Amino acid sequence: MNDSKKIVYFLIFVLALIINFAGINLDFFSDDQGLYASIAKNLLHKKEFFQLFTYNQDWLDKPHFPFWMILVSFKLFGVSTWAYRLPAMLFFCLSLLYTYLLASKYYGREIAAIAVLILMTALHVMLSNTDIRAEPYLMALITGSIYHISQLENRFTIADLFLAALLTACALMTKGLFVIIAIYGSLVGQLIFQKRFKELFKLKWLMLGLLTVVFTLPELYSLYLQFDLHPEKTVFGVHNVSGIKWFLWDSQFGRFVNNGPISRKASGSVFFFVHTLLWAFGPWCLIFYYVLFKNIKDIFKGKKLAEYYSLCGGGLLLLLFSLSRFQLPFYTNAVFPLFAIITAPFCYNQISRSEAKFRLAAQWIYIVLLTIIVIVLNFLLRPAHDIFFGADCILLGIFVIFIPINFKEAYKKTFFFSIASALFVCFYLNAIIYRVIIPYKGEITAAEYANLKPLSNFPVYSLKAGNNIFQFYCNKSVDLIPLDQFNKFTPKEASLFYADQQSVNYLTQIHTPFRIVRSFIDYPQENILPAFINKSTRYKVLDHVYLITK
Repeated sequence: MNDSKKIVYFLIFVLALIINFAGINLDFFSDDQGLYASIAKNLLHKKEFFQLFTYNQDWLDKPHFPFWMILVSFKLFGVSTWAYRLPAMLFFCLSLLYTYLLASKYYGREIAAIAVLILMTALHVMLSNTDIRAEPYLMALITGSIYHISQLENRFTIADLFLAALLTACALMTKGLFVIIAIYGSLVGQLIFQKRFKELFKLKWLMLGLLTVVFTLPELYSLYLQFDLHPEKTVFGVHNVSGIKWFLWDSQFGRFVNNGPISRKASGSVFFFVHTLLWAFGPWCLIFYYVLFKNIKDIFKGKKLAEYYSLCGGGLLLLLFSLSRFQLPFYTNAVFPLFAIITAPFCYNQISRSEAKFRLAAQWIYIVLLTIIVIVLNFLLRPAHDIFFGADCILLGIFVIFIPINFKEAYKKTFFFSIASALFVCFYLNAIIYRVIIPYKGEITAAEYANLKPLSNFPVYSLKAGNNIFQFYCNKSVDLIPLDQFNKFTPKEASLFYADQQSVNYLTQIHTPFRIVRSFIDYPQENILPAFINKSTRYKVLDHVYLITK
């Protein structure tokens, strides 16, 4: 890759990075962000490190590592939305680095740069960099673990052993035991398909496992301290709950069969991620599916692949998620770096004429669809100011002019047009759509009102555990009073209660006395419904939330 091409890649990389970071200071619009940020805020206010609380009650649902990272950010920069997102975004950047290192090791620097750009422009990666949960952490930790394991496979070094164990342990303390399937599964696949079975029993892999356990001890200690030492606590409606057993079994295998303490009503479909990836890993999904099929076919034919880490690590976890009955769209983000590495060579290498036709068609489908979707969205949304949409269109226009000047081959032009269409969508989401939604999130405006004097001195309660955006933006500690106990609860002083429309309707139906302090317009959904996007029908899906008092 010559110097001029390096400059082009760097400029596109910087632009993609800026657009991915563009939503870092947007207010929350999903409950999970409010929950995670509130738990980290509670750690700060309680001067706690090992025990997780929400609404001043014990919380057992996710391991600790992301909360520790957010806590550090809050300590350094204060409690804010951007400080919540910052550590996750830094881990996202780390995932880009490890994607580059792993891909360049087996495919060369240019393919590695392509893999990084694919990862940065996968639609659900860009969505998740604004609606942040645990996925940016996992992307870095899983890919980094696999990279250092691949280094250990070639030659033993203390640094690679230490980093592989540390990153694996942090991944375990982020999502639980299932990450082992991607990390160790990639190693097992690499050695088995290279017919090096005996190397699985080398001492260095035992050392890696033992060191990983040592680095995971802070998680086990935290769970023991909060739950195993206190069998009298009520968790999931029962006593004698072991936090360590939950970490080793219920949090993972219970979810897998959908019969754990936290389960979903609908049983999963083995095809859920097949159709989910069509948009989540767009605009690269059709190419990824073809390459996945082609690689598996080549393995059965006895052809050697450049490496098996990406295929085995990503493929095994995708298979596991598909067999699980507890399925959510963002689960697969964790192995998107591996998917990007699988996809990159096919996007940029010379291939047969029939494959080249498929490659062009697979990308142009997304290019056309994504561009049309944004234009239609803007027509229906009718934002108050079109300056951002104009800037988005100018950005796309610059790409359309810039790409043919720097790339002569049709397949290279198409690749960068795919990137342009993905960035076109992401810019529109961060600059326009989210900024339209957020003013309709009543939890934020209710919290801001509760923070005003003289209400700022009132104790504050929530009538549902799901009002976590309100909990985060409220300056004071928020306690939980279950809706069915509101009638029996007698506060010692004047207090505020946050209630959604359903709660107010319920209290009215059972003739419970209360007084509305103020109501706020609210869009109660996390999913962006077509009726909301259409400005003419938006009022049909709006509701109210309330601050009430007894």
